[in-house]
Amino acid sequence: MNEPSWRPPQPAAGYGEPPANARPHAAGHEGESRGHGRDGAGTPPASAASAASTPGVAAGGGPQGQGGSGGGKRAGRDLRAAVGVGLALGAVIIASLFIYKPVFLGVIAVAVMVGVWELCSRLAERKQIQVPMVPLAIGGAAIVVAGYLRGAAGAWVALGLTVLVVLLWRMAFSPETYLRDATASVFAAFYVPFLATFVALMLAADDGAWRVLTFLVLVVLSDTGAYAVGWRLGRRKLAPRISPGKTLEGLAGAISFAMVGGALCFAFLIEDAVWWQGLLMGLAVAICATLGDLGESMIKRDLGIKDMGTLLPGHGGIMDRLDSLLPTAPVAWLLYLAFTGAG
Repeated sequence: MNEPSWRPPQPAAGYGEPPANARPHAAGHEGESRGHGRDGAGTPPASAASAASTPGVAAGGGPQGQGGSGGGKRAGRDLRAAVGVGLALGAVIIASLFIYKPVFLGVIAVAVMVGVWELCSRLAERKQIQVPMVPLAIGGAAIVVAGYLRGAAGAWVALGLTVLVVLLWRMAFSPETYLRDATASVFAAFYVPFLATFVALMLAADDGAWRVLTFLVLVVLSDTGAYAVGWRLGRRKLAPRISPGKTLEGLAGAISFAMVGGALCFAFLIEDAVWWQGLLMGLAVAICATLGDLGESMIKRDLGIKDMGTLLPGHGGIMDRLDSLLPTAPVAWLLYLAFTGAG
């Protein structure tokens, strides 16, 4: 996967995919495999040479690692670009959440469509897996809207219809690799739009804006705690074969930060909630966010890439921002349901 002369093939015509990007991704991934990972729970690089191996950024936004080449870059990332993009995304999220909920719903739908495009493009480039992108992207947006308007039942129905259309669409082309492509299509439909729909379910509550904001803040706090504690104290590896930079100390920092933040948010922001429920929410968010990050690291290692895309300077792609959020959203929604009801 790492030959310098390798170039990904063009996706087969008719699936709706854009031409495959000829830029090899394996070089960045190779940097991750040298022992730094893409998360904030890891130990910092020991030298400028190891900093050049380009570790990534964990969901929630902070740059990872220590050292760098100067000039506004650290650990292979452009910090000025990363901070600027992070602030811009935060402003869009907060403004859309508290001004008009359907605007934020549109933000979720657009993020889902772009995430589907990134994932399917990488599957085509690296594994020659042809996922029908057009029906999956449109169906993904429909799943999010159906969840907001009709609840979890509406999301399940929209997911089933989307999968059916995608499988029928794929039948119009060669039967070769149909089972492989169909399996990847079902995985993509579940992994990106369906999991993202639970954010829309949180939004639909009367205090939905505060629920979503708390959820996002806790994920950011988890990342921040992982980075701060892992950078200072990280010694024992959490999952060295998947993400060498993650440490048990960093995980403890993620849990501590998220639990304290959860207690404060539930005490002051969430209606009919008490502080101890926030502790449990913070614990669950930190664990799920870490598992989500590890899950996408597994996918990217299998594909031989460092980032899913390049849309967000200093961050990678949309999927590189969603990795911790997606598997955490259904758990957060269930805890909100148990603690405070549907709202």
